Order: sequence, then C-alpha cells, then structure tokens
Amino acid sequence: MTKVSVFIATSLDGFIARVDGSIDWLERANAVVPEGEDCGYKAFMASVDVLVMGRNTFEQVLTFGAWPYRDTPVIVLSHRLLSIPEAIAATVTISQESPGELVTHLSAQGIRHIYVDGGKTIQNFLAANLINELPITVIPVLLGTGRSLFGPLPHDMPLKLIQVKSYQFGFVQYQYRTFRTYDSGTCDPRFQTLNDAMLATTFRCTSCLNWYRYHQMFIIHQFHFVFAS
Repeated sequence: MTKVSVFIATSLDGFIARVDGSIDWLERANAVVPEGEDCGYKAFMASVDVLVMGRNTFEQVLTFGAWPYRDTPVIVLSHRLLSIPEAIAATVTISQESPGELVTHLSAQGIRHIYVDGGKTIQNFLAANLINELPITVIPVLLGTGRSLFGPLPHDMPLKLIQVKSYQFGFVQYQYRTFRTYDSGTCDPRFQTLNDAMLATTFRCTSCLNWYRYHQMFIIHQFHFVFAS
C-alpha cells in the first residue's frame, strides 16, 4: 500500500498561514531553533518518493529562492497552466487529477510514500480519506485569524496518537495516524466511523479490530463507573 503523509507546522490555534498567505510568524519561530535541528524533516524527506502540492503552495515556494526539494519529484495540482522555471522542470510536473485518481496512479507506478503539502490540498486528501500519517508541529503562537490547516469533512475522522515530542525552544510535535493505516488486509469503508465499527461483528483489518476492542473496553469501564457511583 502507498503511504500518504503530511508534515506541517501550525500555530497553537491551528493556522498554517496568515489570511494573506504570509508565514512571517513561522520564520520568526524558526529563528530560535538551534542550528542542525530540523524536527525530523530531513529524515522524513529521505523516505518520500513524491511530493504533492497545490498551485498556491508551489508559487509561494518559488519565492523562497533556492528550490528546497532538490531531486525529489514534485507534482503540482492545478487546473491552470503554470510556468515552471527551467531549473526545476525536470522534477516538477502538473496534474489535474483528483486526489484519489492521483494516489491510484502513483501507486500503480510503484510509489510507496507520498508527501502532501499545502492547506487546501491537505484538506482535499483528508476529505477523500487518503492520509495515513500526520506529523503536526505546533508553534507556540496565537494568530487569531488565518488559513486553517483543517476544513470540512464528510464524517468524523478518529486519529491515533503515536508519539509526542516537545522541544526546549517551545515546539511540540504530534505524530498522528489515521485509521486508513492498517496492518493487513483492506480496510472496509463501512468502518470509517466509530458507530459502524462498534456495530460490526466481522473485521477485514487488524487496526479496525483493535479500534473496536478499545472502545468496547472504554464503554464497559464507563458502565462500571456509573453503577459503582
């Protein structure tokens, strides 16, 4: 199975940029990060086969100066014609595919790890239930308004917290996994919500089964607490 990941930073109140798209607050926060510390970004990028981003993110990255992704293939999702600088033309392509179509296409090519970047693009992949892992680094600043990391979803999306790492300079990184990630088999879409999983009697993947068992134990504990009171 092709893994699809997000690796992104947000303000404490959940914004990835100001309303105008600027990230000056993030640049200020990065200024206090010790030299050589990247919060796991280099190791993450070393595992990435393809990076997928939206047009707005692509155009913003072009303003940074040197292209930061080197030889990593980048796919820009856009329905508009884009001008790709000659220096990166060998590694950047444009696609008009939907998230589902793109993942299917890349998976058929043998791609094992897709990195999705950019607020709207991340939201679209989440809404299509295509994200496996979400390392989210929270920056200790409140913006009040801005562009939110998350948007509308067709249903609740339970997450499993895998790891939390705090840094002395104030960043906190949360590693979440969605229930699209499983140990074996194919996850039945009927089990995408808690109610479906709780009502099911058979399971086609290990994670769904473990999820069901966990919530069974939680409910039993709650009943014991009520009657003991």
